[in-house]
Amino acid sequence: MSSDPKIATEAEIVPANCSAPLDLEAIYGRRAALEVDLGCGEGSFLAALAAQNPERNFLGIERQVGRIRSASHKIAVGGLINTRVLRFEIAQAVSDLLPAGSVSVFHLMFPDPWPKRRHAPRRLFNQKFLGTINNALAPEGFLRISTDDTEYFKQIRLIALESPNFAVTSPTGSTAPLSKFEKMFIKIGKPIHRLSLRKISPVT
Repeated sequence: MSSDPKIATEAEIVPANCSAPLDLEAIYGRRAALEVDLGCGEGSFLAALAAQNPERNFLGIERQVGRIRSASHKIAVGGLINTRVLRFEIAQAVSDLLPAGSVSVFHLMFPDPWPKRRHAPRRLFNQKFLGTINNALAPEGFLRISTDDTEYFKQIRLIALESPNFAVTSPTGSTAPLSKFEKMFIKIGKPIHRLSLRKISPVT
């Protein structure tokens, strides 16, 4: 059963039930392909992407309240009626709040690499997380990943290659805007690794 969300601001969603799938049509007032920015930060990438694609719906997920406020401000200033934000833990939001088969594209931009060996288990990307992504994605949907951390990228790619639910592709010709981190890394000449995963399994 879906829940009707309570809206804290024009852009922020506050679910009435944190364990029930969101009613996306009620939230956006229409049916449209949904793109989700996992860890949207202060919202610059989310807002730019939404402005480029007004025919699509966009959702940013972020757990830090200050970043949510910043993203909400950008959405308001841009008049982006197709965009919402959700203050929630990413893994739980994907697992519990996104209806099965509801997402056209996930964006995972520069997830925390937790570079110290003892912290590696805290990394977001693992087989369980990829399973929840698979469930939330529509058929032929995409998970698009960018990271500056070579070791984390190798781990992500290995996990993806072991999954029977995804085909691994190398993204080419992207017209997506640059995120805040991406601009910073390009400026200092740091290499950026990208991966695109296409769902090839049916909705479970």
